[in-house]
Amino acid sequence: MGERKGLITFKGSPLTLVGTELRVGDDAPDFLAVANDMSEVRFSSLRAGGGVFVLSSVPSLDTSVCSTETHTFNKKASDFGPEVTLLTVSMDLPFAQARWCGAMGVDRVKTLSDYRYTSFGAGWGVLIKEWRLLARCIFVVDRKGKIRYIQLVKEIATEPDYAAVLDAVKKLRAE
Repeated sequence: MGERKGLITFKGSPLTLVGTELRVGDDAPDFLAVANDMSEVRFSSLRAGGGVFVLSSVPSLDTSVCSTETHTFNKKASDFGPEVTLLTVSMDLPFAQARWCGAMGVDRVKTLSDYRYTSFGAGWGVLIKEWRLLARCIFVVDRKGKIRYIQLVKEIATEPDYAAVLDAVKKLRAE
């Protein structure tokens, strides 16, 4: 499994990403994660319903930046429209994700846990070697299962560019 050093930092210190490096135009890999009710979820099963997907990987919902990011995407869900599914993937335990969503009133973003298999982290190239957490990265996948946008946030302690994500989704909705 490949390693890429220095693509992301935490307060200026470089970290190592493990897994397959994905590029715009690649097929979105399948992955197996755990839902808040402890059921297993395959991305391919979610995709079977069609539509556009925004996948946001975060280190932990229990940190301020990850919390703000996921809460912001929940608010922006109405801008994306009903044909867009928003997923947030982290290594948080499903119980913690469910607790966080309930406490924060997050009901438009589906949270998935990669704690059991690291299938998302390794398959999408966002697993942080030093921490066994996920990097902050946004992927937008089109109706055909192609990755059309990637935003790997260089400094893990900063929020993503939400406007750029919204623009990428708007372009896909117009197609």
